[in-house]
Amino acid sequence: MEEKVLALLREEFPEVDFMASDALVDDGILDSLTITGIIAALSMEFGITIPYEEIIEENFNSVAGLSAMVERLQAE
Repeated sequence: MEEKVLALLREEFPEVDFMASDALVDDGILDSLTITGIIAALSMEFGITIPYEEIIEENFNSVAGLSAMVERLQAE
C-alpha cells in the first residue's frame, strides 16, 4: 500500500519530497492546503472518506501513516 500511496502523492504533488521526513506536518513540509489536496486525492483514488477525526498529525506525518490510515478506512 505504501508504494501506491507514494506514487499517487508524487504524481499529484511533485514539488513535495514525501520521503524527506517522518514528520512532514511537524517540520512544515506539508501545509493545510497541501493536506486538503492529499485528502481529496486519497479519497478519489482509494474510494474512501476521510473523517475529520482522522485528520491528525500522526496520520499525515509520513507515507507510512497515510498508508495505514487508507488501509484502516478501506477496511471499514
